[in-house]
Order: sequence, then C-alpha cells, then structure tokens
Amino acid sequence: MSAAKRLIPLLDRVLVEKVVAPTKSLGGVLLPEVASSKINQGTVLAVGPGRRTSTGELIPVGVKAGDKVLLPEYGGTPVKLEDTEYMIFRDEELLGVLQN
Repeated sequence: MSAAKRLIPLLDRVLVEKVVAPTKSLGGVLLPEVASSKINQGTVLAVGPGRRTSTGELIPVGVKAGDKVLLPEYGGTPVKLEDTEYMIFRDEELLGVLQN
C-alpha cells in the first residue's frame, strides 16, 4: 500500500496529487518550463471526515477520492511521502471539480 493511501487528512483537509505537466508536445518539441507551470489541476487521493459546526454538526467535504479538481495558484501545504510530492488543501480552498 502506498504512503498516500495510508494518510488520512484531518477535518476538512484534502490530499491532492498535482497533474504533472508534459515536457514534450505531441510532435516531439520540448516545451519550456514556463508553459508547464500553468497547470493547476490535481487528483484527490484522500479526504478528511469534514468540519464540525459550533453545535457539533458534521459538514462533509465537497469532494471525494478520485475527483479531478482545479487548484489555486498559491496555497496548500506541500507534503513529501516516499519521494513523491503531494499537496494538502482545505476543502474551501479548492476552486472546483472538473467533470469528464
């Protein structure tokens, strides 16, 4: 089992693996790093149970494992597990869910 599957975020946090930008175009042309830094998408790997209100009511997280999400340009907490970089975001920081 991978380390990312063992990590369960707390509260309303979401563990995301960012999409890796392609380094070559379909025609074989090498792409500059500037072009690849614009990808702000990721795949949700794990979600926490949700946030509690002041009355104790549980507010569930709005995404689930496997969802493709749009990420903010800045924010999140980088986490390195077994030589792989992941990001942890709060549910409210995610900009949207990408539909197929």
